Amino acid sequence: MVSERADERARMVAEQIEARGVHDPDVLRAMREVPRHLFVPPALAAEAYADRALPVEDDQTISQPYIVALMAEALDLERGSRVLEIGTGTGYAAAVLAALGAEVYTIEIREALAASAAARLASLGVAHVHVRCGDGALGWDEMAPFDGIAVAASGPDVPPALVEQLAVGAHLVLPIGPQSGVQQLVRITRRAQGTTRERLGGVMFVPLVHATYN
Repeated sequence: MVSERADERARMVAEQIEARGVHDPDVLRAMREVPRHLFVPPALAAEAYADRALPVEDDQTISQPYIVALMAEALDLERGSRVLEIGTGTGYAAAVLAALGAEVYTIEIREALAASAAARLASLGVAHVHVRCGDGALGWDEMAPFDGIAVAASGPDVPPALVEQLAVGAHLVLPIGPQSGVQQLVRITRRAQGTTRERLGGVMFVPLVHATYN
């Protein structure tokens, strides 16, 4: 996508992501391609490839690179998959999912953040990403079912609407736990009858904003 700072991205992938067990070659390629430094505030561009989350506008954060890669791998997508992302933020994770060949539908509840993410993605020529301002816990019903759903904000449990909008056999990856402190990253798989759940590790995300969910 952008050749600038490619060496930093390659080092980030090797030292922070692959070394921790993310091995999907498409995910590693996408993480090398997407210019994270263009998705953070200009004052933080020098820290864009550091091994941590960074603050962005509206008191939100851009997730640690490893977590973005871990969630992308956990979705287990194929090229052409329809993916729902909850919590667009600056658009970075959506750009990574698009680089995997997915058709991405992403929802951000903060209007200014949604608008700036959409403008940023368009300016970078990122195709196949559709940004909506709205309540992510309600999903995007008219575009369902989805081949994967990723939630970049934490809540006390799984929003029921998201499970309903998940295709059979597909994965929903989200953090569950308190609004502050350590949460558990969980992968929900929808089966023909019910769901299965597995834990992927401890994480720290901002709360999922929703009028009735919190």
